Amino acid sequence: MEHYNLSGRVTWLSFVEDLLQAGYLKEATDTFLKGSKGGYKGTDELYDTLVEKNAEIGHHANCINILRFMEYTGRNCKTSHYNALLRIEANLGEADVALERFEDMRYCEEDKKPDTETYNWLFQSQVRCSVGGDRIQQMIDLLGLMVEDYKRVQPNAKTYTILVEGFTKYNIVDEAIRHFRALSKIPGGTRLLHNNGEHGDPLSLYLRLLCLHGKTDDMMEALEIMEKDNQPIPKRAMIVNRKGRTLVTSWIEPLQQEADLGFEIDYIARYVAEGGLTGTRQRWSPSLSGNYFPVNPDNEGFRYAAPLEISFKSECAEARASYTIELIKKLDRDGVSAFGSGATEDDVQIIKEKLRKDMLAESIQQVRKPKAASKMLVSELKEELEAQGLPSDGTRPVLYQRVQKSRRINRARNRPLWLPPEVEVTEEVDDRLEKLLSRLNLKNENNTDYWKKRFLGESTEDEVEYTQNGELIDADSDAEVSIRKRDDGEGEEEVEEETGELEDGGDEEEVEPPVMLASQLMQKEEALETQQTDDHYFEFNLEEQLEDLKRFKLFSVDDMFTIADAWGWTWEKDIGVHWPEKWSKEREVTLGMKVMNKVIDLGGIPTIGDCAMLLRAAMRTPWPEAIVNILQQTHKLGYVFGNPIYDEVVTLCMNLDEREAAIAIVTDMEDTGVNVPDEILDKILPEESFSEDEG
Repeated sequence: MEHYNLSGRVTWLSFVEDLLQAGYLKEATDTFLKGSKGGYKGTDELYDTLVEKNAEIGHHANCINILRFMEYTGRNCKTSHYNALLRIEANLGEADVALERFEDMRYCEEDKKPDTETYNWLFQSQVRCSVGGDRIQQMIDLLGLMVEDYKRVQPNAKTYTILVEGFTKYNIVDEAIRHFRALSKIPGGTRLLHNNGEHGDPLSLYLRLLCLHGKTDDMMEALEIMEKDNQPIPKRAMIVNRKGRTLVTSWIEPLQQEADLGFEIDYIARYVAEGGLTGTRQRWSPSLSGNYFPVNPDNEGFRYAAPLEISFKSECAEARASYTIELIKKLDRDGVSAFGSGATEDDVQIIKEKLRKDMLAESIQQVRKPKAASKMLVSELKEELEAQGLPSDGTRPVLYQRVQKSRRINRARNRPLWLPPEVEVTEEVDDRLEKLLSRLNLKNENNTDYWKKRFLGESTEDEVEYTQNGELIDADSDAEVSIRKRDDGEGEEEVEEETGELEDGGDEEEVEPPVMLASQLMQKEEALETQQTDDHYFEFNLEEQLEDLKRFKLFSVDDMFTIADAWGWTWEKDIGVHWPEKWSKEREVTLGMKVMNKVIDLGGIPTIGDCAMLLRAAMRTPWPEAIVNILQQTHKLGYVFGNPIYDEVVTLCMNLDEREAAIAIVTDMEDTGVNVPDEILDKILPEESFSEDEG
């Protein structure tokens, strides 16, 4: 062709395209690069296709050479070409190289600016990078840049997936929950997160993270979303800890304790069965030589190690304490205006003290333990022995030895230690303060519009009015009618009766308008008042300074936004508004039963230790109906407890005058083929047995 002065470019392009269509990517790339070196110019479509195909197989050098020849021809790289390079660098774990390329893209022309796919590859490069130490701060910085550019870039399902994976692997549970809620709004989001168990199985890690942190409500929410997406529970999520418990009950106190199954445990036989003689037994703590590291299967997948276990009870107490602290901060910041109207400064101080006192009381109740036997009085020793059915006669040393021995036996059998009944102290309730306290919440803490008005000093009062007693005024309520009569000079007696209930509040104080938050912030900088400059900027007062900032476009209220505003998380305004629910035995058992049923529906199999721990929690409540349901579910799973467990359960039901529950337990035992001892039958059917003997 060259001999006849014919151009070989058309043949070269056709040959490269045919090789691509036939699947010969390596040959097509080599042919294209040789032709480019010879001076041939490819088409735009061919450049894009070759870059994309080589990016899929991770060939970084070929992509760089192709793009270099493309720029020689006068065509600049675009965002899609940069994304192809970022894809390779993310899959290879070159996090620092990806960051450098991203910095080049930020300051380029508009057609080279980062888009959603760019940020997705950057997040992946930081999350799945195996070298370079802790990369969480880089990921958070990138997230902040993406949020700031929300008008041009919005997240997609892959964005939320990789963010949940990153925060989960670094044990940042609160942020992982926030992004998982956003992912749950997308159909099939949990399937994307599971990703067939690749990259450490992020879905299983997320479930384990919630379980280990004691956030059972959020874990239950995640299980419900998995059921909605038809995503079975992964095997990694159902990991069994060293005490034989899974996510079904590993958050129920006591945590590091094995469940009582009603059988005598042969620890030597268990040691041999676990491979203790052959050296294959799994270790949970380092050996004495120091060369054997702890082998905790829960650590696999997390960036460093799995978080320490926190019980659901502790998490509830911590959530309520955090909420109380936020309320106290709000009172310190807003004062009387936090209640609207009808409150005084004395009321604010009283309510703050009450909040602190309640928070301290809950934290003390959280760590309730039995009193040391050496510090107990003789009457206290006798009380503990009598409560357990043990003899209480003898001198103090004898009683002391009996109490110590009973406690050692209970610990050996994994039974809870006896605690004296709690003494409930009744306090006088001030109805007026309770009504004021009921109006105190964190409704506007996540409301950006509220803070914009608060920053500018505008009115932030809700369209709600209150009487002096703290009651809401409806449009057609009697209180509003009486107030209207008072304004007209009528119904003075009714007004006196309604306001007579206010004892120490005095006359209603006029609530001052909210102070401009910007002024409060600028007042803290005392140096601004004395500093002199050439343009005399600081000679203005604080309001004039703010107007000056707005006039020169140095500040705009539109710049005040959160990630919830930028990405449309409308549901966050309703989260954390009211008090977190208080822990109770009934709530713990109910939640445990829901988790067990949901896990079974998703294909998981709880262990017999889970069933035993949930049964013990129901017995501590006590709740006969729940006991019956748990035993029935245990038998459906094919598990059977020892006779002491059944005897203890039936005895508890009979002591609570729940004879029908005891009969239901025995009936279920007979239906499932469990042998019912005569002692249990004698406790349930004593009268019937006597009548049959007489007949």
